[in-house]
Amino acid sequence: MKKTTKKSWMIVSALTIGMAVFTPHQAEATTTTNEITVKAEQQIKGSIKSVYGDSIAIKGKDGKNYYIDLQKFSDKQLEKMNLVEGQEISVEGSLVQDYSDFYTFDTYKKSLPKEITKEDLAKLEKLFNQTKKLEKEEKYDEVEKVNLEMDKITKPYILASWVPISFEEFIEEYGFSEKNIIIQEKDQKQLKDIYKQWIKLEKSNKEEDAQEKFDEFLKVLQPYLDALNPPLTFEEYISDLELDIPAEAMPKLKTLYNDAKKADKDNNDQLSDKLWGEFDEMINPYFKPFSFEDYLSDFDFEIKANDQKQLKKLYEEATALDKKGDYEKSQEKWDAIDKILTPYYEANKEILISASKVTINGKVYTSKH
Repeated sequence: MKKTTKKSWMIVSALTIGMAVFTPHQAEATTTTNEITVKAEQQIKGSIKSVYGDSIAIKGKDGKNYYIDLQKFSDKQLEKMNLVEGQEISVEGSLVQDYSDFYTFDTYKKSLPKEITKEDLAKLEKLFNQTKKLEKEEKYDEVEKVNLEMDKITKPYILASWVPISFEEFIEEYGFSEKNIIIQEKDQKQLKDIYKQWIKLEKSNKEEDAQEKFDEFLKVLQPYLDALNPPLTFEEYISDLELDIPAEAMPKLKTLYNDAKKADKDNNDQLSDKLWGEFDEMINPYFKPFSFEDYLSDFDFEIKANDQKQLKKLYEEATALDKKGDYEKSQEKWDAIDKILTPYYEANKEILISASKVTINGKVYTSKH
């Protein structure tokens, strides 16, 4: 079953903890205005449907859906806005054609250390614009190469401004104390020593050596991580699923489950994929599909009665074929469902707005950019 998903740019963490280099990556696809006439600068009034930190979805009073980017506003301004679902809001801003267009150099620049020189900032802007051009041309291998060039410029600044947290704070973040897991004194001493060495290597920008050192850290910590998150037994896993599986199917399922878990532990990806595939194929027929009514409730738009009738027939046929494992025929049904739903998706596409002014709770906020 295919579903429309929110497109987004990716924020990539460059180091294990405490540091991040933000690099522009491609959005999955282009979103157009869907033949809706929108002014370059306009005012949108409506209510907030969803809040995503520095962006929101709005249901406009005109009945249209809007995705509003708020990255031009400072963190302090966003905090004062106190955005909550259901609130009435007025937004002024400009139309953009694609989700990736929200990720401008000004946005990228906000993540950089203040110490960066004007000369390096100019180099980064040139490289940034180059990545945007390459993304539009779908030359993603070239994008990666340019991103690496950008990382070479930014990483020395990030390392220079990075203040690592203490070993005690680092260990605390794993949450061992919440489950009363005590790390033995000899292991604690060894881990602390390795942690200090890892920090030193990271600060010296010796990436490969730093990664080896962190792998060594994890090797010592692994028994405690296993105690923190013990793997589910087959019985626990099956119990959580609440499926009506016949007793005669259990032994084979248990063998597949345990063998697949072992392949995971041994990092045998090929065997793991094969075993989990067999496990899924065997267990899938016991899953009960959602009722058509539940499936329909997932859409936030109205579907015409005659289309609903067609969809119900196709949905029930598709899920029945899935249950029998006849995926080739079921895919034909899902494709037919998509064909009916596509005009609805198109008509309800979000119009993308980069906000410059927001009015909420009687207060007006103007962007800093």
